[in-house]
Amino acid sequence: MDVRRAARRRLRRVRTVLIRLLLGVFARLPLRVNQALGGALGTLSWLVSPKLRRNTLNNLARCFPEQDAAWHRRIGRRSLIETTRSLTEAPWLWRQSAETLRTLLIPGEQAALLEAAGSHGEAIIATPHLGSWEFAGLCLATLRPTTALYRPPRIKALDGFIRASRSRTGSRLVPTTPTGLRALRQALDVGEVVGMLPDQTPKGSGGVFAPFFGQPAYTMRLLTQLARRTRAPVILAFCERLPRGAGFRVHCVAASQTIYDNDPLTAASELNRCVELLIRRCPTQYLWSYRRFARQPPPDTTTQA
Repeated sequence: MDVRRAARRRLRRVRTVLIRLLLGVFARLPLRVNQALGGALGTLSWLVSPKLRRNTLNNLARCFPEQDAAWHRRIGRRSLIETTRSLTEAPWLWRQSAETLRTLLIPGEQAALLEAAGSHGEAIIATPHLGSWEFAGLCLATLRPTTALYRPPRIKALDGFIRASRSRTGSRLVPTTPTGLRALRQALDVGEVVGMLPDQTPKGSGGVFAPFFGQPAYTMRLLTQLARRTRAPVILAFCERLPRGAGFRVHCVAASQTIYDNDPLTAASELNRCVELLIRRCPTQYLWSYRRFARQPPPDTTTQA
């Protein structure tokens, strides 16, 4: 057993070293070359990974039943390409200064919502797995003091590196623990911005089944609870990746007053409605390979707190 444990430790160390080397390579490539390479790797993933392809197509079939199989395949393939670009461009983004990042930010429709939220008072900025969420998080911290929820990577040896990289533009990262949740509340209490990913499946009893593209999806309650407690404005935003390294166009939508409803299902439904609106603007850049519907309500119910 000791020999096996030692072998596993060596394998983990080798894997970590290789990943760090790859991150270093991606960080030094010009952005246009980086994204082109990411696109090539995404195409390869589509071809050689039946699991990713199956998850992607199943999700698209659920969410867009009115579209035919050819459309699902076209959007699914493009989605996996853009998702892989998100992975390869992340280490490049982590190395850039706040000034460089701002030059890559292209205002889009309703971008004034994000600027207003960043100019005064507390706000909750939710950035789904759409477009470049790494870029969105880094840029958000350049607007105002920001506290963001952070889930450590599965490879623990990379935790410190990724945490430091995501914090370099000023964001304070807090874990998904009671201490981290208190930090989010305290940040809003003193008028700061809180950044969250609204489309991650929460653990345990932290969610409610709410409609997402007409399908029951286990949706976080934390964001709507914070919003209801503080009455902070809730803005959903994503940064669309433009072709050939030309930058990122920001898109925003403001949640309605329904986000503050006392009923968890009603509030979560409004959150999902806003995420859905953004995805429809750019369905090719959503993370369709994520198992968003893996957790389902009991067969005899459609919603469950």
